[in-house]
Parts: sequence; structure tokens; C-alpha cells
Amino acid sequence: MSSLLDLLDVNYIVNSLITFLPDLLAAVIILFLFWLGYRLSRKPLKLLLERAGFHENLIKLLIENIYKFVIMFFSIVMAGGQIGINVGAMLAGFGVVGIAIGFAAQDSLANSIAGFMIFWDKPFEVGDWITVAGQYGQASRITLRSTRIKTLNNTYVVIPNKRVIDEVLINHSKHGATRLEIPIGIAYKEKIPDARTVILKKMAEIKDILKDPAPDVVVTQLGASSVDMFVRVWIGDARDEKPVFFKVMEESKMALDAAGIEIPYHHLQLFIENVEDRVWEKALPFAPLPGK
Repeated sequence: MSSLLDLLDVNYIVNSLITFLPDLLAAVIILFLFWLGYRLSRKPLKLLLERAGFHENLIKLLIENIYKFVIMFFSIVMAGGQIGINVGAMLAGFGVVGIAIGFAAQDSLANSIAGFMIFWDKPFEVGDWITVAGQYGQASRITLRSTRIKTLNNTYVVIPNKRVIDEVLINHSKHGATRLEIPIGIAYKEKIPDARTVILKKMAEIKDILKDPAPDVVVTQLGASSVDMFVRVWIGDARDEKPVFFKVMEESKMALDAAGIEIPYHHLQLFIENVEDRVWEKALPFAPLPGK
């Protein structure tokens, strides 16, 4: 009963509060000064990063997440030390928690680091047409964890940023005009200049193909069944790549058909020379030997 009365002793409580108030006031001042420092430094830091060429999303991440978290962490640690909290034990506790979170979310952490690298390196931006991880489409959104692509089938593909960084990425929009190479083959008996003239005449009628640089047709190899060529055309907008590719292939086939120029099937010719009679006797026992 006496111990309870001691705890409720008004003089003891008042003396304790008076002793504690300066430390509490100092802690509040520390928190206020850190908050004020963050508010005052946020805009100049943002302007500095913009002048350095940082991506808008990366600036937002650095200032409103990382920078703010660091300021809050140090303010809490310093304020806690001012009111008598064991700062060393608190830091050790944060360290253990950080390690546990790191092990539990290592994939998310890897994707976040990869997202940071995408914002920093800028291999593509929202609106670009890209091919990555076997997916072709328009980059519709880039977050810290993933990249979202809208495909030609109007599907929404979410790719972890770690895969985007680790795999080969093709940006079809980076340099404006893009050249397409459409494969087509003609029979060996046909004349290459005639096929080239027919195809180029048809290319001049397709509106999405640029006139400068002009389309051309080149021989790429002498294949097993055909003379293989590329119809090479230029487009001004990467969004037209697939439609123009299909259009050029179809129009080239129709133009060659109209001109009577053959596009051969894959085939194999077998020539038999100097076959002994005994081979024919075993292969065709009931057929007459050649020349008999």
C-alpha cells in the first residue's frame, strides 16, 4: 500500500516531469528541425536532380521515399537518445529487422534495384515500343518493381524489372525512323532485276513507307530452294512496324504472282549417277534394269 502511495506521490510526479521536460523539449525541437530541414531542402534537391537529367519517377523515389526515410530515421534516433532511449540497442534492433526483411524480400529488393537502374540508365521510356523477355509492345508504365507492356493483342504484360535488366532489350522507338527487313524468295530460274523492279513498284504505293530513305531489295543468300532476298523499307513511327511488315509481305507476294515470277516451295532434288546393276536388282527386283 505504501509503495502505491509513493507512486501516486504528487511531488514525485511533478519533480520527475520537471526533470524530464527539458529532454522531451529537446527531442521535440530535434524532430521539428529535421522536418523543417526536409521541407526546405526538398525543392532545391529536386531542381538539382532535374538539371542532372534524372528521370521524373526516379526523382520522386529518391526524394519522397529514400531521402525522407533517411531524414526521419536520423531524427528519431537522435530524439530517442535525447530522452534516454538506448540508441545502440535500437540500432541493433533495426539492423536485425533489416536483415530479416532483406532475406524475406530479396526478389523484391532485386527488382527494386533493377528499377532504379532503369530510371538511371533510361534504356526506354513510357510510350516506347520495345521487345523484352519475348514480349513486343508499348511500354505503358514503369514502376520500381516492374515494367508494364501493352501488346498488339491489347493484353497487359507485367515483367519484373530484374528480367528487363538481365535480358536483351530492343527499343524500336529510340532513334525515330526504323528499317524493316521482310524476307522473300524467288525461283532460281527467275531474273533478280525483274523481281526487284516489280516489288519496288508496289512498295511505292504503300503510304506508311518512307520515300527517303528509299526502299530497296537485296539478295541475302542462295538458299537450297530459292534465291533469298530482303525487301528493306523505312517507317517513321515504330507503332507501324508490325502492320507494315505484314503489308509488305502480302503486297510483295501479290506483285510477284501478277508478274508471273515464281516463289518456290521448299524442295529437294535427288540425282542418281553411276548406279551398278546389282543395286537396281536388289532395289527393284520386278522392274527392268535401266537401258534394258
